[in-house]
Amino acid sequence: MHAQTNDPAFTIGTGASTRVTCSALQLDGDVVIGGNFTTYNGTTINRVARINLDGGLDTGFAPSAGANAQVNAVALGSGGDVYVGGQFTLFNGTGRNRIARANSDGTLDTGFNPGTGFNGIVTSIVVQSDGKVICVGDFTSYNGTGRNRIARLNDDGTLDTGFNPGTGANFLVSCVTLLSNGQLLIGGFFNNYNGTTVVAHARINGNGSWI
Repeated sequence: MHAQTNDPAFTIGTGASTRVTCSALQLDGDVVIGGNFTTYNGTTINRVARINLDGGLDTGFAPSAGANAQVNAVALGSGGDVYVGGQFTLFNGTGRNRIARANSDGTLDTGFNPGTGFNGIVTSIVVQSDGKVICVGDFTSYNGTGRNRIARLNDDGTLDTGFNPGTGANFLVSCVTLLSNGQLLIGGFFNNYNGTTVVAHARINGNGSWI
């Protein structure tokens, strides 16, 4: 076993003012982070930030007011945009209930409009190769349509009705992974998925149905 050492080229200084809950690595090596922090290295930045290769704050990603409550999930879109999910109800001062998409410079992408969004927290996000977005958490509806703890969204923020989980999961889904065959693995605190007893983790089809 090799001993682990800190990379001296990565110097974060004072870093985030409080917890970081999630991160996503860009192809250029920069890292998008989310959490409940309100500063990074002494600079005000609310709950989502981008960090350079050397650990410094990337000031080219400036989300202005940022998120008004904790960010639990960040995921990268194909065009450099960033999906942000969590407990917030505002992003950059605009109403966004628990899901938003930021442009590569951190500004709100208004082309992604979730309407009334989720009625409960988002815990994890995965972006498909076709641009559709799978979200899991502790919600029971999206933009007024029932979706129990898992939903798939179109690129414009509308609900993808082709993904139908039925009654979905009966308790919190905390994580989701997209498999190479298009199926999904989910994990959490549930013990039932769409009427089938299944404890804590499950594999489901790409259309949301039980396998």
